[in-house]
Amino acid sequence: MIEVDRSLPGLRVVRVLDRLAETIGLPEILVMDNGPEFSGRALDTWAYARGVHLRFIRPGKPIEDAFVESFKGKFRDECLNEHWFASVAEAQVLIEAWRIDYNTVRPHSALAGQTPQQFARSTGGARRLTSARADLKDTKNDDRKSEDLSLSV
Repeated sequence: MIEVDRSLPGLRVVRVLDRLAETIGLPEILVMDNGPEFSGRALDTWAYARGVHLRFIRPGKPIEDAFVESFKGKFRDECLNEHWFASVAEAQVLIEAWRIDYNTVRPHSALAGQTPQQFARSTGGARRLTSARADLKDTKNDDRKSEDLSLSV
């Protein structure tokens, strides 16, 4: 589900993450930008209590979270720019319809022609970090591998 509202403060982000934790579990690392909803005390406290590491990209460096930036571009082009939402309720309905299509109908070339739903089933929803994400490794202990969850929205 994509959380839709006029604003999403830190406490709301924490509630969404708790809901995700119940359904799919928690990643070891969350990569995010420096928005106020992510850099406040609520998320920091939540992550510390659950042993989740927060990794913030450097300001002005969206390429450090290229997977999310790619998704946001598709979401903006294919959904947000295609509709004029008259209400939050209408936005929720239209965005949910787009999300279902994106995750269950359309094959993705980056997933070898599978939908995200098919990919998540075939990999158990998690995948090892590749060398493209090697910056998340502990440089003092190169043989330690990190995992992160591939979350379908």
